[in-house]
Amino acid sequence: MTQIFCIANQKGGVGKTTTSVNLAAALSRIGQRVLMVDMDPQGNATMGSGINKHTLNASVYEVLIGQATLAQARQHSEKSGYDVVGANRELAGAEVELVDQPQRERRLKSALATVAAEYDFILIDSPPALGLLTLNGLCAAHGVIVPMQCEYFALEGLSDLVNTIKQVHANLNRDLRIIGLLRVMFDPRITLQQQVSDQIKSHFSDKVFNTVIPRNVRLAEAPSYGLPGVVFDPASRGAKAFTEFAQEMVARLALPA
Repeated sequence: MTQIFCIANQKGGVGKTTTSVNLAAALSRIGQRVLMVDMDPQGNATMGSGINKHTLNASVYEVLIGQATLAQARQHSEKSGYDVVGANRELAGAEVELVDQPQRERRLKSALATVAAEYDFILIDSPPALGLLTLNGLCAAHGVIVPMQCEYFALEGLSDLVNTIKQVHANLNRDLRIIGLLRVMFDPRITLQQQVSDQIKSHFSDKVFNTVIPRNVRLAEAPSYGLPGVVFDPASRGAKAFTEFAQEMVARLALPA
């Protein structure tokens, strides 16, 4: 069965896109068939996968408003090893255009259903807001992966996200659940980060992934080359951590690696 995961956190700058592209690349490298859907109008996940957002023939915007099928909008990233449905600034208009449309929060789910059987994993990179685009991602997904920094304000934002996920589960998508929390940009030398990490593990226990993604320069450099860090420098600490994360994900879901 295809696993559809939304990478979500309404707080900006917590590593959603970095998580999306590197998890996609790492899963691809261990033999999984992967589709990455960019639902952020900034299009960073598109560019970070080696796809030029400025020259898209069709994007997720056209898919959502019914002008293109998902099969027409997807591209294969030879560099990164997975398929991509890209996004650009046009996607910002979808929030307004979909407001009075029927099934507006299930447009992405319907589109993904047409190709889901071709993939083991579909990853949805969501924008840093709990609007209609993120809602489409949550309605389409089986679960949510929450990347978060081990900082005080991250804990406050997490409670809002958990409440949103509960509401979507109750009213729109009974399959939705939290798959796990991923600690990113982690620096073990900072006492506060260790303390927050312990709090997260204490409160969410088995919902916290064992893998921790360290703060890593090579991961930060990779997007400027249009590559996930896992492809840009496979030997870096960050790339190795994402590969471990992909393996943990497959093991947790009991999928053949």
